[in-house]
Amino acid sequence: MSLKIVGRVHISPESDNIIDLFIAGGDLCGIGQPLSLLLKQSPLVTELSLYDIVHTPGVAADLSHIESPAKVAGFNGAECMKDAFKGADVIIIPAGVPRRPGMTRDDLFNTNASIVRDIVEAAAQHAPNALIGIISNPVNSTVPIAAEVLKKAGKYNPKRLFGVSTLDVVRANTFIAEAKGLNPLDVKVPVIGGHSGVTIIPLISQATPAVSFPPDQLKALTERIQEAGTEVVKAKAGAGSATLSMAYAGARFAISLIRGLKGEQNIIECAYVESDVTEAKYFSTPLLLGKNGLEKNLGLGKLSEFEQGLLKTAIPELKKNIQKGEDFINKK
Repeated sequence: MSLKIVGRVHISPESDNIIDLFIAGGDLCGIGQPLSLLLKQSPLVTELSLYDIVHTPGVAADLSHIESPAKVAGFNGAECMKDAFKGADVIIIPAGVPRRPGMTRDDLFNTNASIVRDIVEAAAQHAPNALIGIISNPVNSTVPIAAEVLKKAGKYNPKRLFGVSTLDVVRANTFIAEAKGLNPLDVKVPVIGGHSGVTIIPLISQATPAVSFPPDQLKALTERIQEAGTEVVKAKAGAGSATLSMAYAGARFAISLIRGLKGEQNIIECAYVESDVTEAKYFSTPLLLGKNGLEKNLGLGKLSEFEQGLLKTAIPELKKNIQKGEDFINKK
């Protein structure tokens, strides 16, 4: 299975590398290198293609020494876009600038919007049938940007474009397991909505195993999940945003896409996709993945009264984010 990562790997403060997924992350460690390392270890990946403006062959050479089947190639510069994307089954896009203290995901919009636009244009031309997973923030807007680019190229398939919101699920599982003294590997919490602030809606009422919290603790847990990215930004004190946890979540989602493509059954992940489940044109819900990408949208399930309130708050913000992304392409 050919996996393309286009994104920043950052091997020095002055230079960043990409992998045939675009990785939005930007400190010294970055998302790119740990994401590449995790994917290189997967027996499901037969080809791992890395792309950035400089130094990518060195990262590829380093990874190629690891004793796993995936062949690794590194590509530099726009002139190599065709070779980087050619034959891709899955493209992950994490490229862009990272958040710093005091920044919101929306602050990243202008820079990252342009990056996503250019990468998706290349993907539409050179790998029109690939499944595309977008990590670049703000995901609520960059996925609509990608969709509009693909539409203009005549290559849009809503079943093959995903906003990677897996980190919200990973955080929800971890935080709730900690609160209840459970093994995080045994906890599954769907997270719906979008991928920033109040648009992140953890469905704790649907957690497996079932858990319950008093109202004040439920509110605090929900807010922690919603603001967990800011928690990391503050803890890194200006040195970057979530990179290692995002690399883990990105690898988990990419591998789930591959498992679906290979015909495995019952592969379910939450992701941000074009949707008619709510009033918002794009919305994250649990999805059944398969050979066509998105096989079935599993919807909202039964929401608690508290979660219904969260949904009501999220929809106007999501609509605004979506419109901003679409306008970025259509008003040019």
